[in-house]
Amino acid sequence: MSDYLTITNANELIRIPAESLVYVSSDGNYSDMGTRDGYKHTVTVQLGMIEVMIHDQMPVARECFVRIGKSLIVNLNFVHYINPSKKQIILSDCHTFKISLEASKEALKKLKDYVEPKNEEQ
Repeated sequence: MSDYLTITNANELIRIPAESLVYVSSDGNYSDMGTRDGYKHTVTVQLGMIEVMIHDQMPVARECFVRIGKSLIVNLNFVHYINPSKKQIILSDCHTFKISLEASKEALKKLKDYVEPKNEEQ
């Protein structure tokens, strides 16, 4: 069974499977959740609260989601390209979608170091 992120308010309920959630970006009190089908859900929940919800609601998949900088959470399964000097990250499944986002140089440098394979000396 898949993990889901569920956000609800008085008017609506949004339920997104972990394997479909590509990123969450923030602008103040609003957050945009991008999915692999190209849809963008805007919710009135701050990014910090969504970060907590991912941790609480997605026990299996939560390790796949990393917050980079102040305004972006990405699903590591979709990190395709990182260029800190251009402040650019491309998220893709390499088949059906490609999403280009901006983030700070510092945040992308940390993400690049985190994702980059480590050479283990024997």
